[in-house]
Amino acid sequence: MKYGSGSSDEIGYDLTQYGARRVLVLTDPGVAATGWPRRIADGIARYGVEAVVFDGVHVEPTDVSMGKAVDYARGHGPWDAFVAVGGGSSIDTAKAVNLLTSNDGELMDYVNAPVGGGRAPSAPLKPLVAVPTTTGTGAESTTVCVLDVLSLRVKSGISHLRLRPTLAVVDPRLTVSQPAAVTAASGMDILCHAAESYTAKPYTSFARKRPEERVPYCGANPLADMFAEESLRLLSRSLVAAVTDGSDLRAREDMALAATFAGLGFGNAGVHIPHANAYPVAGQVREFHPEGYPGDEPMVPHGMAVSLTAPAAFRFTFEAAPERHLRVARLLAPEFEWSGDAAEHLPAVLRDLMRRIGIPNGIGAVGFGLSDVDSLVSGTVKQQRLLATAPREPSEEDLAGILRESVELW
Repeated sequence: MKYGSGSSDEIGYDLTQYGARRVLVLTDPGVAATGWPRRIADGIARYGVEAVVFDGVHVEPTDVSMGKAVDYARGHGPWDAFVAVGGGSSIDTAKAVNLLTSNDGELMDYVNAPVGGGRAPSAPLKPLVAVPTTTGTGAESTTVCVLDVLSLRVKSGISHLRLRPTLAVVDPRLTVSQPAAVTAASGMDILCHAAESYTAKPYTSFARKRPEERVPYCGANPLADMFAEESLRLLSRSLVAAVTDGSDLRAREDMALAATFAGLGFGNAGVHIPHANAYPVAGQVREFHPEGYPGDEPMVPHGMAVSLTAPAAFRFTFEAAPERHLRVARLLAPEFEWSGDAAEHLPAVLRDLMRRIGIPNGIGAVGFGLSDVDSLVSGTVKQQRLLATAPREPSEEDLAGILRESVELW
């Protein structure tokens, strides 16, 4: 990882160290409009590397949008490397493009079972440089690419160690134009990455597997704990500040580090129930149009979707690891006074923070009601890769209870 203001100016040099002569820069139209992808491409060209910009990435990518990006890359290649400039949508799309221009087959062959075929790549991937412009997904440091499968109305992903970017270039200057509502949603994604990885099932509790059978998510472990704790500390002093004043460079720097640290943590520890619930919430959205995002299609941004069931989910998992849940609450809000039921401490901290930064009041505020719970549960149970990391195993009725409690949070 390369971090610091100005680090994106050096990407051309970095690419020459991988022997790249021709690269594809992937971004979305909104990020392209900021001028940063073109500036980065021009900087790459100054080092004698040809850089072609593809700005057709879809915000909250789908199997269809990723397929279009793959088709473009296959049709205009070959490429020596890829550069993703944007949020998780651009970085995840670049991971899929890298995978499918280096290996045969189609997208759904590699999507996690039971949604897709769960196939592992057989050939090495090309170098991928991830340049985040949002502070939340941590995609620049993870082994996962996430997408909506439109025909099934479910969110799923592809997970393999080879998907992890070769280099993450974290330049806080690129995040200053991020709207307040996007900063809030992305910030809650950071928070849940850190909190879920910290409260995940311990890595020592999993049965030992053969090396080729191991998945990237191995449960809470000392390395991931270190990254999660520091991410939560950074959030505690900077999330509200970054939402309130997007030009606060100190807060932006903290958020960029928090996002990457949380990604390094959950990228090997894993996430659990809030993320598993978020996939059907995002996949089954009907009419909600969030502020700060493209308005042509209904969507629940990923970080927002994750946060909406987090208070109830952490209330459910509390009994499996009480001290870890309380530690998360204290790191996030050291001055927050709580004298009630210990299991309510973290949910209360989360609700207070969500109100302060403008997150909607539960899944009811984004268009879901009690009549939708069964459908949402059906989508959640498909996320076995995530639920396997939960510190307390939820039944379908447990999941339904979490979702019912999340219709209205305050």
